[in-house]
Amino acid sequence: MSAYLAISGHEDHDVRPSSANSHRSLRQRSSRGRKEVGVIGQASWLSSVINLVNTIIGAGVLAMPLALSRMGIILGIFVILWAGATAGFGLYLQTRCARYLERGSASFFALSQITYPNAAVIFDAAIAVKCFGVGVSYLIIIGDLMPGVVEGFSESAASVSFLVDRHFWVTGFMLIVIPLSFLRRLDSLKYTSVIALISISYLVILVVAHFIKGDTMQNRGPIRVARWDSAVATLSSFPVIVFAYTCHQNMFSILNEIGNNSHFRTTSVVVASIGLAASMYILVAITGYLSFGNSVLGNIVSMYSPSISSTIAKAAIVVMVMFSYPLQVHPCRASVDAVIKWRPIKRSESPGSSPSRLVSLLPGAKTGQQTRGDGMGETRFAAITTAIIVLSYIVAMTVSSLEKVLAYVGSTGSTSISFILPGLFYYKISSPDSPHHQRLMKEDDDEQEDTADDDENLLGGGLKGGLWRKKLLRRASLALAIYGGVVMVTCLVTNTLFVVATH
Repeated sequence: MSAYLAISGHEDHDVRPSSANSHRSLRQRSSRGRKEVGVIGQASWLSSVINLVNTIIGAGVLAMPLALSRMGIILGIFVILWAGATAGFGLYLQTRCARYLERGSASFFALSQITYPNAAVIFDAAIAVKCFGVGVSYLIIIGDLMPGVVEGFSESAASVSFLVDRHFWVTGFMLIVIPLSFLRRLDSLKYTSVIALISISYLVILVVAHFIKGDTMQNRGPIRVARWDSAVATLSSFPVIVFAYTCHQNMFSILNEIGNNSHFRTTSVVVASIGLAASMYILVAITGYLSFGNSVLGNIVSMYSPSISSTIAKAAIVVMVMFSYPLQVHPCRASVDAVIKWRPIKRSESPGSSPSRLVSLLPGAKTGQQTRGDGMGETRFAAITTAIIVLSYIVAMTVSSLEKVLAYVGSTGSTSISFILPGLFYYKISSPDSPHHQRLMKEDDDEQEDTADDDENLLGGGLKGGLWRKKLLRRASLALAIYGGVVMVTCLVTNTLFVVATH
C-alpha cells in the first residue's frame, strides 16, 4: 500500500489534486472503523523511539570494543550493521503482523492464537523467562557496581560496612524501581528512559573523549583491521552483538500505544531506533578499540584510570540498568498473564475458523471483568507484578552471577522473539489461504475500488507491484525464521564451549 500511495500522488497533481489525499483519508477512515481494544493512541513518535532505544541499548554497548578486537574492524562493523538490519526486519514484521489484529490488541499471545494456538504457552513462557532473567541481571549489576561507586567518591566509605554491601544496594534500588514497575503503559516510562539515555550518552562521550585525548595509547595493543583473531574467538563475540539489539518484547506495546500507527510512522520508529543504536555501537566499538587495541577487556570502563569521570561512568551504568528494569517487567508481566490464561484450543474451535473470535481470545476480554487499558484486571495486574518483583529480588539477593543461565536464556529467548517468532508469525498469517489475510486484503481492495475511477491505469501497476512485494516479504520472513534457528544453534554451541566449559 505504501507503493500505491507514492504512485497515486506522483504526476497527476495538476489533473486530480485530491487523488492522494482522498486515498489517505480512506485509509484513515478504514482504521477508525476497526474496533479498538486496549491501550491506544496516546504515545508520541518521540516517546516510542526513546523507550525502544532504551530497551535496545544496555550494558552490552561496553563490550563492543572487545568484539571488534576479535573480529577485526571491517568484519566487526559489518556484523554490527548486519545484526541491526536483521533485528530491524524482525521489528518491521511485527508492525506488519499488528495490522491483522484489532487496534491496541497486538501481542505475541494474540498472534499465536491465530497462527499456532496450541504453542502460544511455549512462546509466552520463553519471553517471560527471558525478560525475568534480564531483569534479575540488572539488579545483580547494581549490587556489584554500587560499592565501587561509593568508594570512588569517598575512600572512607569502605569503613562503613553496609555501604560496600551489595545486598544493601539491591534493596535500596528496589525501592526506586518498584513504583515504576507498577506503571501499565510504556509511554509512562519515557522520562526515566530519557534519563537512562543520558547515562548512555555519558558513557559514549567518555569513551570518545579518552580516544581523542589519547591517554590510553601507552597501553594499547596491536590493531586488527581486516584480519580476525580466529573463527572460535569471532563466534564467541557473535552472540554479544546479535543480542545487543533485542527489544522485540516491547514492540507490540509501542505499536498499541503510539498515536499515529500508520505504516510510515511505525516503520520510522523502527529505523530511527535501530539506526541510533547501531550508530552508538559503532562509535563506541571503533573509538574504544583504537584506544586499547587487542588489550581491551569486556567492560571498557573498567580499563580507565580511577578518577571522578570513570566513577561517574560506573554510576551511569547503574542508572541505565535501574531504569531499564521496568522495561523488562512490562513484557514479563504480559507474558505471565498470557500463560496463566492459556487454554488448549480444539480443532473445531480454531481461531482461524472465525476471525471474530480473536477479541475473545485476548487477555482480559471476558465480560464483567474489571480491566484497564491493557486488558488485565486490577487484582491480577498487582499480583503478577508483585510476584515478578519479589522473585527477582530474592534471586538477585541470593545469586551473584547468572552468566551460565542467561547464556542459554538469551540463546533461546532472544533469538525466538527477535527472529523466529516474527518470521513464522508473518509467514503464517500472510498466507493467501489465511482468513485473516483474506479479510485484510478485502479491506485494502475496498479502499482501492473507491479510487479506481481516478487512477485506473496507475492502480493496475501498483497492484502488480504490491503483489510482488508481498510475496517477496513473505519469503524473506521465512528466511528470517530460518536464520534465527541457525543463530540459536550457533549461540547454544558457543555458550556450551565458552561459558560452561570455562566454569
